[in-house]
Amino acid sequence: MEDTRQGTALLDRTFRVSLILKGLDGVLELIGGVLLLLVTPAQINDLVRFLTQHELAQDPRDFVANTLVHLTANLSGPASLFGAVYLLLHGLVKIVLVWAVLREKLWAYPWMIAFLLVFIVYQGYRISVEFTWGMVLLTAFDIFIVWITWREYRIRRSGHGGDGEQPGHAQQVQDQDHQ
Repeated sequence: MEDTRQGTALLDRTFRVSLILKGLDGVLELIGGVLLLLVTPAQINDLVRFLTQHELAQDPRDFVANTLVHLTANLSGPASLFGAVYLLLHGLVKIVLVWAVLREKLWAYPWMIAFLLVFIVYQGYRISVEFTWGMVLLTAFDIFIVWITWREYRIRRSGHGGDGEQPGHAQQVQDQDHQ
């Protein structure tokens, strides 16, 4: 019984930490979206060239530096605007849903799951078009978040931890009553 409680407590902490990481990611997306609105594609290209020039002077075949230079060289005004709107909307929705789930608002759990599933499908498409380990890791993290959010939602919906209690708290109280 003790192992079950410890495992549940670990999953509860993992759930909260994962949500906080998702919320921080949303904040970074908002910042990135605002920056894309304020900075022109030419300024972004100049900044990337400046930041990568030392690395490219040492290693002209550096993959990361060359990829960044290539991506920013092809950045257009409409692409920059699309990126800004995408980041702003995605970040805002993510922050609102993370906040609501952390506040244990039952309506937010299915929305969080649906929101992540849409992006998991999109990320799967991106992986099939252009494989990157970063996208694979992000997708794996999102799948984990969906699973752990579903787990918490089932606990909340069944009444074992609602009304502002910490996740798993109701079960721990019940277990203590039976000892």
